[in-house]
Amino acid sequence: MAERRAFAVSRIAVPVLGLFWLAVTSLPFLFVLFTSLKTAQETFSSPVWALPESLNLGNYVSVLRGFFLIYLRNSVFVIAVSVTLIVLISAMAAYALARLRFRFNKPLFGLIVAGMIVPLHITLVPIYLMTRDLGLYDTPFALIGPYVATSLPVSIFILTEFMRQIPRELEEAAKLDGCGPFTIFLRIFLPLSGPGLSTVAIYNGIALWNEFIFAYVLTSTPQHRTLPLAVWDFQGEYASDIPAMMALVTLTSLPLIVAYGFGQERIIKGMMAGSLKG
Repeated sequence: MAERRAFAVSRIAVPVLGLFWLAVTSLPFLFVLFTSLKTAQETFSSPVWALPESLNLGNYVSVLRGFFLIYLRNSVFVIAVSVTLIVLISAMAAYALARLRFRFNKPLFGLIVAGMIVPLHITLVPIYLMTRDLGLYDTPFALIGPYVATSLPVSIFILTEFMRQIPRELEEAAKLDGCGPFTIFLRIFLPLSGPGLSTVAIYNGIALWNEFIFAYVLTSTPQHRTLPLAVWDFQGEYASDIPAMMALVTLTSLPLIVAYGFGQERIIKGMMAGSLKG
């Protein structure tokens, strides 16, 4: 009897808690969206949570006429190149650490994992000086190096643990067929690591899309800055126009929300697959 009651309570509590969490996470975005559709005068004359009186898209037109599309282009380019390099480098490093036997394998893995605890802020000055000396300052290429370097430790950690779960029988069968390490990596480990690779790509894509400090330090003009700096740069132009700022925030976060909506299942599957013992 007690078990039936507990089961009935759980059937009610789980959906209620799910709906509550949905409301908590959705309300801020709905507030930003509704505010972006108001006029500046309407923002100060109506209650905060009041719906817009009309569908006013003028704020979005004003934002799109500025440097927004340039910021968007820079973000897409930097994220695409950085994530591609992160996935390729971390996959190769993870395969070597997970399956190849060589001296200092474990100490090297420990050193890489230790990089996850290094505060990014202490690297700003040397990275800035290096970027300036290489002539990359205030270019999109200035961000790719730091983005890849700071993302590799956690990416290698995830993929190493994932590749350790792939059955050794597949690797041994490939060796019997005359395949070398590189062929085994390309034909066996890379395809079977699809969920882990997707997890790394989506995780880093979301994190780098919102990255601010490196973009702020290593770029200085709108022609080379990324979307997180759009709000920072636009606040001077639209400081008194709250709806325009909210329109900018909506446009900046919308691609990320859509990407996460399509990719959240892959992230969960990748994390769960990497945590199970083979």
